[in-house]
Order: sequence, then structure tokens, then C-alpha cells
Amino acid sequence: MTDSMNDAAPENALVLVVDDEKAIRYSVSRTLQKAGYEVIEASSGEEALTLLAEHPADVVLTDIRMPEGLDGVELLRRIKAVDTDIVVILMTAYPHLSSAVEALRLGAHDYLIKPSSGQDIRMSVARGVERARNLRRRRELLDVIRNNLAELSKSADDKMNGGIVVSSEALSRSRDLAVDLSPEGVMTLGPLTIFLGRYKISIDGQSIELTPTEFDLLLYLAAHRGRVVSCHELVREVRGYGVDEAEAREVIRPHVSNLRRKLKECGDYEDLIINVRGIGYRLNTPAE
Repeated sequence: MTDSMNDAAPENALVLVVDDEKAIRYSVSRTLQKAGYEVIEASSGEEALTLLAEHPADVVLTDIRMPEGLDGVELLRRIKAVDTDIVVILMTAYPHLSSAVEALRLGAHDYLIKPSSGQDIRMSVARGVERARNLRRRRELLDVIRNNLAELSKSADDKMNGGIVVSSEALSRSRDLAVDLSPEGVMTLGPLTIFLGRYKISIDGQSIELTPTEFDLLLYLAAHRGRVVSCHELVREVRGYGVDEAEAREVIRPHVSNLRRKLKECGDYEDLIINVRGIGYRLNTPAE
């Protein structure tokens, strides 16, 4: 498999279609259902918010201009205030530059012009589902990091309280594993700073822009720092599908190569990612 996007539905993908015109809702819903998506419908922004509270969707596909109640842009604003992981795609038959700019500023994933072809809708939704699941995987990775650090801290406290002497080497390792998670969504690991949700990192203050796959790959290695992660596991957890190890190496290798090249350009930090031949990759730091 490759990184090319097809328009087939990922497993258990839920899409909410919002439009005040019943015929359009039906047409869009049928297009997505034929591709394998589970679809629910709402005729207004208010109904959409009620449905989302009961059925968290991967993607919301909404018309912008609805004559009564919330319009699509305000619905986008309300959704993002509750759950930033939900991807919102806006549709309109009356495109305006100002509404497009406002939608993107508020975090819209895409902006479709009516009438859109079935293929355009399926492709936009497929990309949206992938983005939503990547966002959720990153949040889960952060939970793993927090839990691991809490267990590490508790283990150290228990040893000290029990009168057990912890070696200087173990204490040094504990400090080296420390990860700082700020409330602003910034994770610091040694010289590496990861700006969550922005596909951006920095090394010693030098900024590096990453693709979504490069970002997710680095974040997964950071969450599992201290062990070698197989290519099969990286494809499964970062890309969201399963392949055998040989194919997984072909999928992961170019992303790692591009990531190491960007790290090298920022100051010979390509060895931050170590290739353990025949097994996989692990995250290193210059301090190790």
C-alpha cells in the first residue's frame, strides 16, 4: 500500500450530513453510504449539535447557508469549541472569499462548492476521516506519555519511601526520560520541542515543518521512547492499517528518510532517529 488516498470508507467511519434541503441531504448521504460510510443526517445546526452529543462523528459535512438557526460557519465554531478532533467540511452554492477565509481560520478541513461531484465529496470526506483519526491517535499518544510518566514518578517515590537506594544511573535515566507537557499543547523532550496539532517541531529553537505522517511518526516514537518500534507497528498505529513487515519497511522508510534529512538540515540531528537494522526505529537524543 502507498500514501495515495482512495475514496473507500475507513472501517466504522461516521459522517454527519447537515443541510436544510432534504433532497441534498439524501443525495450526499447516498453517495457516502455507497462508499461504505455510516451516515446520520440533520436539517439544522441545532439538530446537528444534538446528534453530535449522542453520536460523535469523525466528519461533519455541512451547508453554509441555512435560513433558520445556526449557519454552517457558526456550527463550525460551536463544534470546535467542544471537540477540536471533529473534522468539519463546509459546502456552499454561494462561494465568497470572506466566508472561505473565515472557515479556514476557524479550522474547517475543506470548502466544497455546490454542486460537487460524488468523487469530490468522497475524497474530501476520506481525507477528513484520516485527519480526524490522526488527531485522536495523537491525543491517545499523549495519554500514554502522561500515564508512563506518572508510573515512573510513582515508582521512584515508592523506592525512596521504602528506603531503597536508587542508583545515580537510574536517576539520570529518569531525568533523561522526562517530558514536559505544557497546557498550550507543547511537548518538550530534551532538545526536541513538539507543537501538538501544528505539524511542527523545533530543535534547540530552530523550527522544522513536518508533514502529518512525519509528525505522527515522530510523536509515536516519542511516546514509546526507550524501545525499538517495528515498522509493522508504526504503519498500524501511525497510518491506521496493517501490512506485513516487508511492506511496512517500504511504507515507513521514505518518511523516516525525509524526517532525518530535515533534522540534519537543522544541525546534524538526524541521529535523533536510530535505525536498528532488521527490527525498526527508536528515538534517541543527543544527550544519550
